[in-house]
This record gives sequence, structure tokens and C-alpha cells, in this order.
Amino acid sequence: MDPLLAQALDLDLNDPLAKFRAEFVENPGLIYLDGNSLGKMPLRAKEIVRDVADRQWGDRLIRSWGEGWYTKPQALGAKIARLIGAQPDEVIVTDSTSVNFFKLAVAALRARPGRRKIVSETFNFPSDIYLLQGVADLLPGHDIVLAESADEIHLPAETVESHLDADTALLTLSHTSFKSAFLHDMKRLTAAAQAQGALTLWDLSHSAGAISVDLNGVNADLAVGCCYKYLSGGPGAPAFLYVRRDLQEALVSPIWGWFGQSKPFDFALDYTPAAGVDRFLAGTPPILSMSAIEAGVDLLLEAGMEVVRAKSVAQTEFLIRLIDERLALLGVEINSPRDLKLRGSHISIRHPEAWRINCALIEKMGVIPDFRRPDNIRLGIAPLYTSFEDIYRGVEAIRIVITERRFEKYPAEAAAVT
Repeated sequence: MDPLLAQALDLDLNDPLAKFRAEFVENPGLIYLDGNSLGKMPLRAKEIVRDVADRQWGDRLIRSWGEGWYTKPQALGAKIARLIGAQPDEVIVTDSTSVNFFKLAVAALRARPGRRKIVSETFNFPSDIYLLQGVADLLPGHDIVLAESADEIHLPAETVESHLDADTALLTLSHTSFKSAFLHDMKRLTAAAQAQGALTLWDLSHSAGAISVDLNGVNADLAVGCCYKYLSGGPGAPAFLYVRRDLQEALVSPIWGWFGQSKPFDFALDYTPAAGVDRFLAGTPPILSMSAIEAGVDLLLEAGMEVVRAKSVAQTEFLIRLIDERLALLGVEINSPRDLKLRGSHISIRHPEAWRINCALIEKMGVIPDFRRPDNIRLGIAPLYTSFEDIYRGVEAIRIVITERRFEKYPAEAAAVT
């Protein structure tokens, strides 16, 4: 037996999270390395959604609003708060990540009048940059400054700090980079921005559920994150937002919806924002999709984020070793930090034929990673269900596709959805 396969099997045998694999829908013959894009379905989610559809909607009908639906955004937010180091009344589930980002960015800029600068990064998820551009168009007089990486892998804290000054209103970064998995020093950069009087807005979409996050511990101001990646909340699941408790009354959402009104069922014609983080609600919550989030969150709470993060580190370390030993001589380069303290829960690799390799892996090898232009394949690790054997066999599949040139039958042009 290959010694590295033997090591993988031994690591799986001693994995403290091994039992959680049985909590997810099984896909025989498939190696899924894309949990950083869409998490696998928890079996419990099926039961929850069935109950919401059959009993709560089908039988109880509108009575269900008073039996848990109305407070679902707060109840789910309180659970997610435990995963990201926040207080129960600082997190709420609502809308999409993009809408939440927009709401918090506008609220932050309006809370810092007279300051014109928004500092972000070229590593940020492009949707966040688009939203900032839209916000700057909506609120004229603001300039967006993007910190740039010298190697397209790392972005040192001092590079970001060099753009912060007394004119900075907002610093917003992706805690874990979607492409390289670079992990920012949240504590240091939050403190640096606050020292200049600026607010901070963190995107936790590639961190929540895989990285140990302590928003209160670093005194973070604001944060958003999605629920369909490591939280396994389902495709297009509603997202969450965080507002530190002492900031809540000073910030107002730019979207004034009836669920964010102080007394929505008074149906008054004048808007008064609700107390606390509830003011960032807007329209009626999508109960069917929102309910599905709870299963994955509960599993992560049962596992414990420290244990989840420890396994993630061990698995990315093992993956890097495999890439170095089996793929480096085949033109594959690692496009993620090698320092585990600077790395999230996925590894990006580069190859000139990345798109076609990705196609061959999915269609012929039963391995699902994902592709990011121009030449990146991301290998995502979700510790609750990714095994060490999955990682070994995924790398072996890449080696076979390259050495046997199985990618050559696929077109060089990437598809619209990657």
C-alpha cells in the first residue's frame, strides 16, 4: 500500500470528527472538495424542511408565525453567534450576504460623516467590491482604495495599514481570501482601523464554520457571512450579519422594511427602527430556506470550532504535502499560504490547464473541486465530512488526469458557471 494512503487511513481512523460524516447525505463514488462553495446536505436538514413544509406550513398555516417563524432570524443568529465569538443579540440571519454587506457599509459610512476613504483589498470577493462601488455612487464623495498583494497569495497587515489614515471611514476585508485562502490578522487590523477612528466590516463567508473566529475578542465592529458554505445551509441560504452591541443604536439600515420597524404590527406610516440588531431586518424572512440552516449550525456546535479548526489545519497540511510530493513536478503550483497561521480551509493550486483539468476531474474522475480564473483550482476542505482518504484520492486523480493528459479532450474556454 502507498505509505501516504496508509497514513490517510490511519488519520481517518483516529479522527475525533469521523462520526459526523454519517450526518450528511452520502454520495457513493464521489469525492467532494467544494464544501467551500456549497456545503453538503445534512440529513437533519431534510427532516427540518419536511416538518416546515408538511406540519408548520401545511397544517398550522399562518399560526406558525407565532410558533417560531417570527423569531427565527434571532434564534438562528444566536446559534451562529456561538460559532463566531459573538453575543446572541449581536447576530441575525436575514437577506443575502450582498444585501447585508450593503446595509452595513452604508450604515457605517453615514456614521462617519466627513470622512471620504473606504479601504479594501484586491483579495476581497468581487461582489463586495461591486457593492462598494455602488455605495460610493449612492453616497458621492467617497473614494475606494484597494490594497494590493505583491505575490497574489499574501497581503501583509502593514500593506493594509499603510492606507489607513484620519480620512478613513471604513476598512472592509474578507477574513479568508476566496481565492488563495490567505487569512488576515483580524485583531491587528481592527485595532489599526479603530485607532484612526474608522469602522471595520469583515466578510466571514470563507471563515464561518471552518475557522475559529472571535469577533468579541478582537472588538470587531461589523461582519457578514453566508450560510451555504461551511454552515451547510443549502444553495442560496439566507446570510447573517453581526453588529457589536454598543454600536447598534448608532447605526441605521438604509433599507427600511417592516420587519426592521420597532412595532411592525402597529402598521404605522412613519418608520422607527427597531432596537438592537433587529433594525437590520427588512422584508418577510424566507422561512423554508432559513429553516434548513439550523441543521449544519447544530452539527458545528456539537463538534466544537476548536476541534473543527484543528482538523482543518491537519488536512490542509496533509494536502500540501501530497501536492509537493505528487504534483509539483507536473507543473502544479500551490497558490495558498504555506504558513498554517495564515491559511483558511482550502488550498488553491495553479496549472496552465487548470480549467480543463477541473472538467476532467468532475466528468471522468468523480472528484469535484472548483475553478477560479485564470488558472486556479480550489480544493476545499469541510472538516465535518472531508476525510483524509478523500484528500489522498483527490490528489491522485489530479496526478492521473495530468500524466495521462485526460484533460486534452475538453475545450480551453471556461464555461459561464465555474
